[in-house]
Amino acid sequence: MKLKSVDHIYHIHRDSRVKRWFFIFIGLCFIVLLLPWTQNIKARGTVSTLYQGQRPQQLNSPIPGRILKWYVKNGDYVKKGDTLLQLAEVKEDYLDPLLVERTQQQVQAKIGVRDYYQAKVGTTNSQLNALNASRVLKLTQLKVKIGQLNNKLAAEEAELAAANNELKLSEDQYNRQKKMYDDGLVSLTQFQQRSVSFQNVLAKKTVIENKLAQTRQEIRTVNIEQDAAIQDYAEKVSKTEGERFQNLGQIEGSNGDIAKLQNQIANYKARQGLYFVLASQDGQVVSLNKAGIGEILKDTESIGTIVPNKVKYAVEIYIKPVDLPLIKEGQNVMCIFDGFPAIIFSGWPNSSYGTFKGKVVAVESNISSNGLFKALVIEDSADRPWPPQIKMGTGVQGIAILNDVPVWYELWRNINGFPPDYYTVKTSKSDEKTK
Repeated sequence: MKLKSVDHIYHIHRDSRVKRWFFIFIGLCFIVLLLPWTQNIKARGTVSTLYQGQRPQQLNSPIPGRILKWYVKNGDYVKKGDTLLQLAEVKEDYLDPLLVERTQQQVQAKIGVRDYYQAKVGTTNSQLNALNASRVLKLTQLKVKIGQLNNKLAAEEAELAAANNELKLSEDQYNRQKKMYDDGLVSLTQFQQRSVSFQNVLAKKTVIENKLAQTRQEIRTVNIEQDAAIQDYAEKVSKTEGERFQNLGQIEGSNGDIAKLQNQIANYKARQGLYFVLASQDGQVVSLNKAGIGEILKDTESIGTIVPNKVKYAVEIYIKPVDLPLIKEGQNVMCIFDGFPAIIFSGWPNSSYGTFKGKVVAVESNISSNGLFKALVIEDSADRPWPPQIKMGTGVQGIAILNDVPVWYELWRNINGFPPDYYTVKTSKSDEKTK
């Protein structure tokens, strides 16, 4: 007896379709193996920026001081140059409220001293000119006197020569007269007259020789006087020049003191401008670590942090050393920011949702402290912009795009442990022209 319920429950006489579904499944698997697969490298990182001026800036106290007043609180937005807080002096060297005015008075006093020494230098210059003129006059007088004595000496030498000639002639006459007297040819009176004449000529010669010796002595005396005058004026000029150089040294010392005091005045004025701590850039004030009024700040002590408003964001991702050869400048990276929902198909990046495209601009050659290499990624201007809600330090997952290969090749590569294929960056003609 044939029961219909048995046929409906057990399907004994029904045709099996397992074989058909098996071949369909095999066909689908074959088709999937032929589908394209984009190789990639996954890396973690954080949001940052390429420019140091756009990073969070630490606010430091430029001078040690006591807090008088706060003008901001945590979370306030400020513009560049806005006052953050006011400080008061705590060092005893700067407590005088009239410090700058009194230092300026010291400068004026030093300027007066310098002017006094400059006047003394002018006086010593006049003295030097007077001494030089007096020396020239004195030496000229002595030279004229020496010239006169030389002329007198020449005349006396000529007179001596004439006296010698006359003496020689008188001596010859005396000798002849004496011989004639001895022969009895002349009288004694005549011989005595000739003898007196000879003696007179001899005395005249002696007088002329004495005058000549006196003139020579006068010349030597005048020469000695000339040397003494030169020595005397040299001593006077040296002494005056010594005073002049001493005054010049005092002037230079005064100039140095004036420059030092003026430098102190400039430092005092600059220090007074540091009593108000100003914002270094537009941004938000965060992490203020001083609680109230009257707290003492040390030199360069941290007050807080200012986060810039306008930032050109970049992403810092960290690459394993084994994957470093696969990362090149200009390579595409898909960024997934923390807090933004995303549906990821790692092998089909174009089908993913919630990812933002970027490009590698630099790969650091030095390994970081975490044992990884840092790569910098910026926004791809040709794709949609990154979300404006991201902030500094936001976590990022980066997917570096490599070559497109079939699925079967990717499975075969992973089974054999081979590395991904190298990625060749293709630059557009416009980029080449820009370079």
